[in-house]
Amino acid sequence: MRFHPLDKLINLHDGYRRRFKIDALDILLVQQGEQRYLLEAQCPHKSHSLESAHVDERSIECPLHHYRFSLADGHVIASGEQPCRALRAYELVYEGNEVGLMLGD
Repeated sequence: MRFHPLDKLINLHDGYRRRFKIDALDILLVQQGEQRYLLEAQCPHKSHSLESAHVDERSIECPLHHYRFSLADGHVIASGEQPCRALRAYELVYEGNEVGLMLGD
């Protein structure tokens, strides 16, 4: 496993949202209030980007069809007529003054 830094802690703030691509992994780092989350960057329903999604203290809502997912673990909170799998959530890792994730090589 290897640490992949995403950003420096000093850059993070309430409302922060940034998309990262690491090989085939497409992820979105979000800070809402004091909490930070690392989620799949596209809605699993129709693969729409979540960069402009509405985020509140507990959920992220896809702007295309309004599927809503838990920030904490990605489970589906609200969906449309079509079933949708949960949004993948990843564990954040803190190393020094950076936040990132661990990936196997």
